[in-house]
Amino acid sequence: MKNNLRHMKKAAIVILNYNGREVLPVFLPSVMEHSGFDCWVVDNSSTDDSLAFLKTDFPEVQLILLHSNFGFAGGYNWGLEELKEKYEYFILLNSDVEVTPGWDESLISWLGQNPDYSALQPKILSWQDRSFFDYAGAGGGYLDALGYPYCRGRILETVEQDHGQYDNPVEVDWASGACMAVRAADFFEQEGFDAHFFAHMEEIDLCWRLRRTGRKIGYLGSVTVFHQGGATLARTNPNKLYLNIRNNLSMIYKNVSGFRFFGIIVAKGVLEMAVGLGYLARGKKDFTLAMMRGYRDFIARIRTIKKSSKKPEMEKSTSGPIRFIVWNYLFLRKRVFSKL
Repeated sequence: MKNNLRHMKKAAIVILNYNGREVLPVFLPSVMEHSGFDCWVVDNSSTDDSLAFLKTDFPEVQLILLHSNFGFAGGYNWGLEELKEKYEYFILLNSDVEVTPGWDESLISWLGQNPDYSALQPKILSWQDRSFFDYAGAGGGYLDALGYPYCRGRILETVEQDHGQYDNPVEVDWASGACMAVRAADFFEQEGFDAHFFAHMEEIDLCWRLRRTGRKIGYLGSVTVFHQGGATLARTNPNKLYLNIRNNLSMIYKNVSGFRFFGIIVAKGVLEMAVGLGYLARGKKDFTLAMMRGYRDFIARIRTIKKSSKKPEMEKSTSGPIRFIVWNYLFLRKRVFSKL
């Protein structure tokens, strides 16, 4: 790989598109105005006129056309494979993200200065209300002792207002797929995202696998982007809950040894059974069924899940103190990161 670096360009911004005709005219102009690297759009076999729009209004954007909708994970895997020998870094960017001047060069420069880091995310604020963090990534992502993801600036459903409290660069557990800079060599060494995830938590799984090899994941609060969110599935959609349950179980199974996984699955099962009964009590049967489907489909495919080959001593599940985020949130009422 090192011998090939001299023949590669530094970085590419890669946007995954599926029927994005409504969001592309809103967000792509900021990418073209404020970015210094090549911009590629990987199209997941869109059925709207987003491709025609790109060819007419943004002919400088380079296209990779896929023959089917492979989801976030598979779409990026196939698309980045075509760029494998061309770039040293990728910046994966959702189609509904507005960027700011110098954002891309700052991310890549930081990774260049910190060779022990594989991936990096900026501060991600809400596009709708720019004074608040965005749900997906916020001020850097963490995992608690049971594998539940949370962020500086967002714990479960509570999102903090941004007062500059998370502007410092820190090591985190995972970087958000809404805007993630990643070393191409590290991405391909891990064989990319797990395509079985289709969508949701695939970037957390990738970051966990990277950390198990001794690599680090970072957050750079001096760079800000704005994410609309919900362009694929809203948080109120039962199918999103289904994917989160199924993929979270798969991710933990891949990265945790058998005995410890058993303890986690029992604890999660009790907690999530209580949540499911709560949905039923509130008349949200679809959400309870989504949770049950998540467990069912995880169990059905467990034999096909490829476990990490790394030794148990590399199993570190968080880059910070061990926390039980649901206990802190529901019972101790600690709902902002600074109180954890």
